[in-house]
Amino acid sequence: MDLQGLQRVSATEWQIPATGDMRVPAVLYADSDLMADMDNKVREQLVNVTRLPGIVRAAYAMPDAHWGYGFPIGGVAAFDPEAGGIVSAGGVGFDISCGVRTLLTGLKRPQFLPVQHATANELSRAIPAGMGRGGRLQLSVEELTDALTGGARWAVDQGYGEAQDLQRIEEEGQILHAKPACVSPRAFARQLNEVGTLGSGNHYLEVQVVAEIHHEKAATALELARDDIVVSIHCGSRGLGHQIGTDYLRDMVRAAPGFGIRLPDRELACAPINSDLGQNYLGAMRAAANCALANRQVLTHLVRHSFRTLLPEAVIRVLYDVSHNICKEETHDVDGVPRRLFVHRKGATRAFGPGHPAVPASLRAVGQPVLIGGSMGTASFVLVGMESGEARAFSSACHGAGRSMSRTQAAKRWQGRQVVAQLAERGILIRSPSMRGVAEEAPEAYKSVERVVDAAEAAGLARKVARLEPLVCIKG
Repeated sequence: MDLQGLQRVSATEWQIPATGDMRVPAVLYADSDLMADMDNKVREQLVNVTRLPGIVRAAYAMPDAHWGYGFPIGGVAAFDPEAGGIVSAGGVGFDISCGVRTLLTGLKRPQFLPVQHATANELSRAIPAGMGRGGRLQLSVEELTDALTGGARWAVDQGYGEAQDLQRIEEEGQILHAKPACVSPRAFARQLNEVGTLGSGNHYLEVQVVAEIHHEKAATALELARDDIVVSIHCGSRGLGHQIGTDYLRDMVRAAPGFGIRLPDRELACAPINSDLGQNYLGAMRAAANCALANRQVLTHLVRHSFRTLLPEAVIRVLYDVSHNICKEETHDVDGVPRRLFVHRKGATRAFGPGHPAVPASLRAVGQPVLIGGSMGTASFVLVGMESGEARAFSSACHGAGRSMSRTQAAKRWQGRQVVAQLAERGILIRSPSMRGVAEEAPEAYKSVERVVDAAEAAGLARKVARLEPLVCIKG
């Protein structure tokens, strides 16, 4: 990135002062190396976000930020409905409520390694993955409507999981005020057989081992110890979420002039939060978020069944489940005054600090878990939110490593079978129906996740708790 015009506030904070039609500054959290590697488009897109009506305090970019649709991926911005604030479909993204769920298994590495290959094969058989691939659940419109309202709670009621799972899920597994009636028939049609599926792209299911503990107190609260086996699921609302994004971006572009909104970029299409269109989008987005929660809950059920087959001593429990593509209504302190804001996190994870009432009571003393995915052959991390994150970025942190090259570039540079063979030599088993997809997701196509989480911690966004290394990865 071109650093001209940026003010360096600290080793991990950079600011672009508000000038011209910028309503607030732009703030980027990254170290010098990450900033140098960041695309100039991130800077351009973040500045465009500062021009949107009703934005509060600043527009933020996380250490893993890269170019996205309208908003940069790794972007955070909050809007005040009482000040004409907007909601933007581009500020949430197409994969609504894409997120990570991490499961505890009660197993140690020596128990797992003898069945590593068998587990990889069983999970590959049991977990539907790949572009457009449907699952075993064939829902009616009425059943899907219930899922869009009930989220993970609906899935548990249908027998896909346990009631205690809900205690460790954001919003206890159900996003309120969802409006399935605001979801198009086309979006419904795309999802009738996709609940309980991974999808493609950077989505995955990984069996991981806890390789290092960085913070003993937090690790103890999260029940993590060295050599523990955990499972992480990364996916979202599949075709339904993508269609909702497509539908409302189109409608918002058309409606913007009537709202008196001048879009600095067509991809930043938005509507006033208090408008009918804004409320309809929020209702549809919440329905998609419930779809994603139901999806990850059904996948958890499939994981339990697979582990029961090979490792009956395993006890699968939810560590936490959190989204990183969503807009949430939250109360935040702004200049000493609590304000009701609509916080957009696109490729950014909510990271409430210790004591926050939204954090499960059993974890409240250490803060909300923040689940950071790696890149198939690299580590993932568990962090917890820090109290300082409230003032730094509305209690937000990074979500992954962040791409350093496009999927097209990666596919030209690597062969999928070569990547699979190289990772197998390192003890990492990959199962995927698409070798091109594996090439696109080659570990070297991403930034260093270690640098990203180190920068997030140094910036006061979230604290490192544990480093997880992959043993099995199911890819779409």
